[in-house]
Amino acid sequence: MWDVARWIRSSRRPPPVGAGGHAEAGRPAVAAARLSALREALAGIGTTLDAATTRTELTRTAVRLAGGAAAVLHRSGDAVGAYEAITGDAALLPDVRWATAVARRTDLPAVGTGRAAGPEHPVAALAAPLTSGDGVYGVLVWARPGAPPSRAEAELLALLAERAASHLRHARTHEQVSRTAGDLQRALLAEPGRPHPNLDVAVRYLPVGHSALVGGDWCEAVRLHFGRTLLVVGDVMGHGLESAVDMSAYRSSLRSVASADLPPHRVLRQLDDFAAKEADRRPATCLLARVDPARGQVTLASAGHLPPALIDGHGATGVLSLPVGPPLGTGLGGYEPVTHRLAPGETLVLFTDGLVERRGEDIDRSLARLAALRFAAGDALDDVLETILGRLDARHAEDDVALLAARPRPRPGTAPAD
Repeated sequence: MWDVARWIRSSRRPPPVGAGGHAEAGRPAVAAARLSALREALAGIGTTLDAATTRTELTRTAVRLAGGAAAVLHRSGDAVGAYEAITGDAALLPDVRWATAVARRTDLPAVGTGRAAGPEHPVAALAAPLTSGDGVYGVLVWARPGAPPSRAEAELLALLAERAASHLRHARTHEQVSRTAGDLQRALLAEPGRPHPNLDVAVRYLPVGHSALVGGDWCEAVRLHFGRTLLVVGDVMGHGLESAVDMSAYRSSLRSVASADLPPHRVLRQLDDFAAKEADRRPATCLLARVDPARGQVTLASAGHLPPALIDGHGATGVLSLPVGPPLGTGLGGYEPVTHRLAPGETLVLFTDGLVERRGEDIDRSLARLAALRFAAGDALDDVLETILGRLDARHAEDDVALLAARPRPRPGTAPAD
């Protein structure tokens, strides 16, 4: 494959004399090889949506192709900071004040000479603003001792800067959308409904990774009549702002339907009907648990969601069985309730699939790993959640994790009623 750096070096030399028809015949192949090598070089910039990674890829590519040293002078609005993503000998880079002046003076690549930031010897430098659309995302600064860059080198470095700026713009947009979605999700999760005083509840939410967009996982608690509480865990398909918005819509609909104090399976049926009528609404899985501490029982209904776990009074864990209906938004209905015993001191754990699912692993094995956990009798709910997250390594999960734990705490004099 034609090497871009060799192409640059050859651009400094005059074309061979007397090549005749053979040289003419070889030009298309040479041009195709150059274009292929250039595409490969450009493909190495912007491989992720992380701005810092893109800046590093830019400077590494610039040095690999043109030699010397390169860095990015970060710019945020009118403020210009220090060099970042330095590749090569940092002492070759010109004084940051020169690059700062170039960044404020022009939107075009500028070539100049001056003194390096470190040793006192002349350097040739090029500053190419990272501009895309109306945005300026910094300045690519390249330098080497001796001869200034050739025209081919300057054009190549400007092209690299242009490609990096486009990816930096996408990275900033991605970051803004992620922040908006995260703010929405955190606001929603920070305001769960309050259960009755006879039920202790604790919640955790872990978004996947550090840079991924949040998804549509949510938890909810709704007070019902006669000391009962409806617990909810749901998961909207996908990630990002759209999923967070749909999650908010499901949650609002749930609160409205649940206020009628319908059985859990009928709540799911109405939610499914509402969602199916909106063509743009994403499907969601959902698990409802109506806890009745006075009767010592919990009634469950599932729309495509994993079953909950139950930690008994001795700290042993088991997975409750229940029929599973289709996800919400399909319009198929068909949800069935099931009732299990839930005594004082026992802990009900609802969760989204990110807690247990692992790539390539059968779901029964994933649930068995949860069921194998043991706890000390009387552990606080927060401690229970931290133990689950730690032992299942949920902070390295491949999907978002929403986790809710509830424990009945009946008050003296509470009479079972309906």
